[in-house]
Amino acid sequence: MTTSAHDSPTDAPPHCTTQRRVLTVLVASQILSGAGLAAGITVGALLAQDMLGSTDLAGLPTALFTAGSALAAVGVGRVCHSRGRRPGLAAGYLTGAVGSAGVVAAAAVGSAVLLFTALFVYGAGTATNLQARYAGADLAAPARRARAVSTVLVATTLGGVVGPTLAAPAGVLADALGIPTLAGPFLLSGAAYGLAALVLLVWLRPDPLLLARRLEAERHAADAATTAQVPGSGRGPGLVLGALTMIVAQLVMVAVMTMTPVHMHDHGHGTVASGLVIGIHVGAMYLPSPVTGWLVDRYGRRTVAVAAGLTLLAAGLTAAAAPAHSVALLALALALLGLGWNFGLVSGTAMITDALPPATRAKAQGMADVSVAVAGATGGLASGVVVSAGSFPVLALASGILALAILPAVAATAAGR
Repeated sequence: MTTSAHDSPTDAPPHCTTQRRVLTVLVASQILSGAGLAAGITVGALLAQDMLGSTDLAGLPTALFTAGSALAAVGVGRVCHSRGRRPGLAAGYLTGAVGSAGVVAAAAVGSAVLLFTALFVYGAGTATNLQARYAGADLAAPARRARAVSTVLVATTLGGVVGPTLAAPAGVLADALGIPTLAGPFLLSGAAYGLAALVLLVWLRPDPLLLARRLEAERHAADAATTAQVPGSGRGPGLVLGALTMIVAQLVMVAVMTMTPVHMHDHGHGTVASGLVIGIHVGAMYLPSPVTGWLVDRYGRRTVAVAAGLTLLAAGLTAAAAPAHSVALLALALALLGLGWNFGLVSGTAMITDALPPATRAKAQGMADVSVAVAGATGGLASGVVVSAGSFPVLALASGILALAILPAVAATAAGR
């Protein structure tokens, strides 16, 4: 549980003014994309259940857009690697906007095939929303990397909390346009993703990744003696643990989150109640980020990774024990679920970024997020099957126990140092 060599360096971030500008632009785009992300999460499962008339495949929408996010993570990572963060992130958000429009069209014509295809494309917005956190760390010193990541993540909170609360008004708008009510939030998603792309295209200059590469090359050229042994020039030991921490946190979070609105709907709760619970959950995913970033930088990546596993366990236990009529206890469980995910994402992201130099960072980060997206797709798809075969409490309990897999992984890597 001790801090790594990357946990406490004293060097200041290069080009501080540029870093502040980059973070400001990323914050603005994340507020918008957070609204697009959360709105779709709130009603995706309900829309599929309504169109298919079955709970068995209610987890399929989440599985599809998380699977789509896996493919998008590869694409966004490759574009960022070759051309920089600005075109890569903007392209990802524009793709998410196209997917949102496809969902609305599918609901309007009643086509399940088009719905599932559009949800797959919609996943690009999810992948891009997550990949943006890496852009915040490109110009940050190792001692402040987790806090830079957390600044980008916390910006998603405002949009993420507001998005679900707009589900009902968006449904009213959809009704006025002659579109099924549950497709309304995807109108909001499309507009939000499109605006996020515009913000990045216009204002994310200079590109943080390209500038980081140039600064690194200048440092190496100025001190040729360090060229033979560049710190972090290969894959550092935190790469595998960082990826594993994020994978487990994503799988557990998506599985429980996906079926919570369905569970509430089946027990008489309306869209407003489920939107409130999901809004609290999304807030817990992102709002604690500044504190989490400080904890990761202060106490170490592994320590917070352990806290992620324990918090996710507490979330599973709370969700399993919560009476179906209790919105308050379900909200508490989903808040713990979001907090545990936040611990896992920030600590895992810091470990991965520590382990990779700017020259190879974007592509490897994209591949790490592919694994995270696949885990989310697995959790989303399996969640409906588990609830159909058992119950929501069974799903919550099993997910919480699975989160404990992070602990032996941390112990193994700490022992191997």
